[in-house]
Amino acid sequence: MFPGGGQPNMQQLLKQAQKMQQDLAQAQQELAEARVTGTAGGGLVEATVTGSGVLVALTIAPAAADPEDTETLADLVLAAVQNATQEAQKMQAERMGPLTQGLGGGIPGLPF
Repeated sequence: MFPGGGQPNMQQLLKQAQKMQQDLAQAQQELAEARVTGTAGGGLVEATVTGSGVLVALTIAPAAADPEDTETLADLVLAAVQNATQEAQKMQAERMGPLTQGLGGGIPGLPF
């Protein structure tokens, strides 16, 4: 049922859909430009991802590079990337959640 029992205003519905599409595109652009950093090992390894989850930088302090213990370094890199990715997912949920709530829980193909 539509309010007032009448037919929906198609022009108004199209306008709302267009606005939602613009808002989603803007939010996706903002996420792609945003940067989130995750760290591990007390800052020995730092990973930076975009708000959409793309790894764009990785910094490893010389103190973390022990040739006799590459496993620990690998663990630190993984932890830093996971930390940054979790922060990016939080950012996505905060930014995109309100825009996709009325769409049945999300949009297929988008990670939220």
